[in-house]
Amino acid sequence: MIEAPFDQHRAVVLPEWIDYNGHMNVAYYLLAFDHATDAFLDFLGLDGAHREATGGTTFAGDIHLTYQREVKEGDPLRITTQLLGYDEKRIRFFCRMYHAEEGFLASTMESLSLYVDLNRRRVSVMPAPVQQRLAEVFAAHGKLAPPPEAGRVIAKPPLAGMPRPA
Repeated sequence: MIEAPFDQHRAVVLPEWIDYNGHMNVAYYLLAFDHATDAFLDFLGLDGAHREATGGTTFAGDIHLTYQREVKEGDPLRITTQLLGYDEKRIRFFCRMYHAEEGFLASTMESLSLYVDLNRRRVSVMPAPVQQRLAEVFAAHGKLAPPPEAGRVIAKPPLAGMPRPA
């Protein structure tokens, strides 16, 4: 049975992640999400053994973070990941960062990963076993409601001073 969403990553806000405002600095939200992404990609079969055997890996193509509530030093984190879609070269997924004890949503990250052949340093088609694993995970995750933050863009409509599109 495939867990929907994937819910295996836990972390703690470290002292060095705290900024001058007394909460976790923006850069460390991305770091925490990156560690959760590694766990999810391993779950999909895109782990170190896959890289070694095939020369294939993923690169970040696009990422969008939202900040909902601050977290502070020592706070426990739980990060879940939902597969939103995929094709033969791309994986789109959505992560939610929760305070692991209080349960509130602290942040979200939507990401598009590209499958890359490291020998050519070009986007490439994922091997069939990875695509099959994605299909299995999507069969479970596709039943979940789409996250309300998914697909968001910044400043729409444009902010004052920004040119309006023609």
